[in-house]
Amino acid sequence: MYQANNNRYEHMKYKKCGNSGVKLPRVALGLWHNFGSVDPYENQRAMIFEAFNQGITHIDLANNYGPTPGSAEDNFGRIMESDLRPYRDEMIISTKAGYGMWEGPYGDGGSRKYLMSSLDQSLKRMKLDYVDIFYHHRFDPETPLEETMGALSDIVRQGKALYVGISNYNSEQTRRAAEILKANGTPLLINQVSYSMLNRWVEEDHLLDTLDEVGAGSICFSPLAQGVLTNKYLHGIPEGSRATRNFFLHEDSITPEVVAKVTKLNEVAGDRGQTLAQMALSWVLRDRVTTVLIGASRVEQIKDNIGIVDKLEFTEAELQLIEEILANK
Repeated sequence: MYQANNNRYEHMKYKKCGNSGVKLPRVALGLWHNFGSVDPYENQRAMIFEAFNQGITHIDLANNYGPTPGSAEDNFGRIMESDLRPYRDEMIISTKAGYGMWEGPYGDGGSRKYLMSSLDQSLKRMKLDYVDIFYHHRFDPETPLEETMGALSDIVRQGKALYVGISNYNSEQTRRAAEILKANGTPLLINQVSYSMLNRWVEEDHLLDTLDEVGAGSICFSPLAQGVLTNKYLHGIPEGSRATRNFFLHEDSITPEVVAKVTKLNEVAGDRGQTLAQMALSWVLRDRVTTVLIGASRVEQIKDNIGIVDKLEFTEAELQLIEEILANK
């Protein structure tokens, strides 16, 4: 039986999420990759244990994480049942629904039918009575937002989720969702979006301003741009890397211009006493972002990423130099 580190809260830093009373660790663990049907189970356990030992109290899933849909939740449920049950009240566990999950007209989107059914399935897979955060995973233009947000509010009233969030919603969609949820008596806790040095739509959309206005927090995924903001691609595309699989990251996106920027960013990171990955994570958290989601394939990556909480601040000169590097075409 797993025994958590007695000193697990001494190093991690936590930040209040929006106007709520809940605090989230500045670093959260996402189970998008490497926790599904094709991944070694013992390695999954080791990574989750290491994360919790380091004060990462927030574990983030979705119904379709796999690659076999539901398998990441299945595996997490096994670990919850065998080892983590004594620590349930110390954990923030989230899941999502919105993308394709099962065949037929009710297997994706934002309908009440889909969201209610999906969460029931997720709770069974994860062997939980409730999740802490339930997200609508994507804006669905085919479903009235009142229906989607109404389902989220009812899920909280039913006790199946403590808080609700949205994911991949822009500023306008976020504002509308928050208004409906507020009218229903269910505040919007958080918006989960992609954000990195190489993907800055959040800034162009003024999303963080909108989240401040509605009193919600933010959690960012793909902060390393699917591995581009690491030292992995500084000298070409390694065999077996994510870029060679051409799924979420494509080989043609690793251009000479991108490699040149990443090389210079790596030098800045070295001057800061950080790895490039650590600096990229710290950069996402430099302003108003509540927490950043990391992925991992090895325990060592989690240990490395945790190091950012000691160096979240940037000097004005560092920020200006990073902006100049990123602006070069």
